[in-house]
Amino acid sequence: MLILIDNGHGIETPGKRSPDGTLVEAEWTRAIARRIVDRLYATGLDARLLVPEPDDIPLRERCRRANSSGSETLLVSVHVNAAACSGFHNASGWCAFVAPNASPASRRLARMLHDEAAARDLLGNRATPPQGYLTASLAICRDTRCPAVLTENLFMDNRDDLRRLLSDQGRRDIVDLHVEAIRKFVVTA
Repeated sequence: MLILIDNGHGIETPGKRSPDGTLVEAEWTRAIARRIVDRLYATGLDARLLVPEPDDIPLRERCRRANSSGSETLLVSVHVNAAACSGFHNASGWCAFVAPNASPASRRLARMLHDEAAARDLLGNRATPPQGYLTASLAICRDTRCPAVLTENLFMDNRDDLRRLLSDQGRRDIVDLHVEAIRKFVVTA
């Protein structure tokens, strides 16, 4: 199985940074995505970055790349959440999204990711449905033919979440939850 890790937005995407500027989503997600790929590859899994370029690759192209990767493909898109356009807020925590038309495999992977996030005390104060994931018509999940999940890894506009995102332990927790969930998914597929 080919595992594609999508590193969210490109550096040109407007906004997408913490209110104090200490976290730029494109830089953070690229570093985390690279660590996830490297760790999965070290365990013997075929893992690759969907977007190795530093540019902001359009969603249509990202979906085309995923869809041309073959039938045995899995996709996880890594992001950082924000509650509003400016200032710090109190929304916190980790969550996963699947498309409304998601396959059972996408839903199973989202639940596995949620369980790993819960084990690391990353859920915060976001209301998470009993199934452990949210649904939204997000192109990277909706327009791809493989199992696909988008993760929002804490809030860059919550001071406590931001500290955790910038800490070595927080980065390890985010990488670990993705690696463990994906590894478990592949083993049980």
